[in-house]
Amino acid sequence: MAINLNKLKIFNDPVYGFVSIPYEIIFDLIDHPYFQRLRRIKQLGLTNLVYPGALHTRFHHAMGAMHLMGQAIEVLRSKGNEITDEEARGVTIAILLHDIGHGPFSHALENSIVSNIHHEALSELFMNRLNQDFNGQLSLAIKIFQNKYPKRFLHQLVSSQLDMDRLDYLMRDSFFTGVSEGVVSSDRIIKMLNVVNDELAVEAKGIYSIEKFIIARRLMYWQVYLHKTVLSAERLLVNILTRAKELAEKKVELFCTPALRIFLYNKYSKKDFLTNPGLLDSFAQLDDNDITTSVKVWTNHEDKVLSMLCKQLVNRKLFKVELQNKPFLPAIIKEKKDAVKKLYGFTEKEVKYFVFTDDVTNDAYNANKIRINILSKDGKITDITDASDQLNIDALTKTVKKYFLCYPK
Repeated sequence: MAINLNKLKIFNDPVYGFVSIPYEIIFDLIDHPYFQRLRRIKQLGLTNLVYPGALHTRFHHAMGAMHLMGQAIEVLRSKGNEITDEEARGVTIAILLHDIGHGPFSHALENSIVSNIHHEALSELFMNRLNQDFNGQLSLAIKIFQNKYPKRFLHQLVSSQLDMDRLDYLMRDSFFTGVSEGVVSSDRIIKMLNVVNDELAVEAKGIYSIEKFIIARRLMYWQVYLHKTVLSAERLLVNILTRAKELAEKKVELFCTPALRIFLYNKYSKKDFLTNPGLLDSFAQLDDNDITTSVKVWTNHEDKVLSMLCKQLVNRKLFKVELQNKPFLPAIIKEKKDAVKKLYGFTEKEVKYFVFTDDVTNDAYNANKIRINILSKDGKITDITDASDQLNIDALTKTVKKYFLCYPK
């Protein structure tokens, strides 16, 4: 069959340089409106309010992860691991589409637009719909994505504790935020990959790159993903959507884009997406612009709480955040609430939008999940925590929980 060279294009990526599209179907998937939507969804939500350069999108990330997958396939094949052309195409499609289910502002609004449905479940729904449009050509990719394909290592390349997703987002997020602690040696890590007993493994001479990778994840979480000001901004946006939904339930008229109106004035769960195919198309119309435009208009809404919250976000007047290793005492929370109620005349129900506490967790590596295997020269497989001679690697496996308290400055 003739190859359409016009679809095997090359694009210039700021992180990796020139990147090639390996299969015609990849071009067609990228060209689909479902995928083009990712251009309008920021990779790091509201992180740009702390790191101004963090304006890259889910589109950038998906393309970068696809590029790394191509490198990984080439390396594994060169070491005698059989990956057929069909499998290579399938796993490339799986990584390309792994984030296609993300809603506006990525993780920031994970449960604010729709409830009790993770973005990975939505990605699967989008992939199934695309599979219908492409006459079953995504069937293998979906099996790999769901970890239902016999070669388990292919799924591990897409989703594990050392996958192409994590390798790309650490490099990309580090590049665009300017936080150099997130830089990892993705080239060397990929060059050290192998397969043993149908599981992904890293050859022993790559162990220091893996140690750096785990440390980089821990640092990036505290410095970027869980930065206290980022938490403040994202919780402010969540509270805005929560208040808007509360008003919508009372049939209060709110300006909305048509796509946002569907989800603001109705409650939908995963079951609704399965029984109502048109709902997925409505979700596909949502992106950051729907939220940003609505929030800007809501700054002038007659509801005092909604208006004030939106003005805070639009003008970057974020909550003050206190972060500590133990829960905040109820007396401290009450003191803050009483002060805010007195200052603004809020009721007990209204003040919860302005004074609240929550917790965040950071686990750079979890030995109970799909572990990172280190392959020694004698063929022995060892978990990274046992193979590493770095004392802090074992410490990094422990989940760290921190508590934060937000209130107006």
